[in-house]
Amino acid sequence: MFRIITTPIDTVALRQALDHPQAGGLVIFEGVVRNHHQGRAVRHLDYEGHAPLAITQGERILDEARNRWPLLKALGCHRLGHLEVGEAAVWIGVASAHRAEAFAACAWIMDAVKHQVPVWKRETFADGTVAWARGEPLAPPVPRAV
Repeated sequence: MFRIITTPIDTVALRQALDHPQAGGLVIFEGVVRNHHQGRAVRHLDYEGHAPLAITQGERILDEARNRWPLLKALGCHRLGHLEVGEAAVWIGVASAHRAEAFAACAWIMDAVKHQVPVWKRETFADGTVAWARGEPLAPPVPRAV
């Protein structure tokens, strides 16, 4: 199961969904918004994406991981919208009989999600500049009249 959501990620429910009586290894990656990027202070992030395609691509990645490793479960979730520092943006979890497969699969899934799922990150820095991740800076935001 791969989900795209616009509300905070329920990490407790996702962790519970990984439970399996044969699982000896559970590995979870939770990507959170940090307060810096390349030496610059980050105010917040905004994620945009094409949800239907992102879900399809995310499911394909999870299926491929299940074919590469003997996984009992593989789950993923990515959040879209405005996120403050400390909020979870992405969650990947795998369950397998042994830890080695769980670690390898979780790392591979996260790398594949980052490079293949159509979700884009816009960073707003403390100085007011805005840039798409790996993109060119945008003009500073224009204040709105109230």
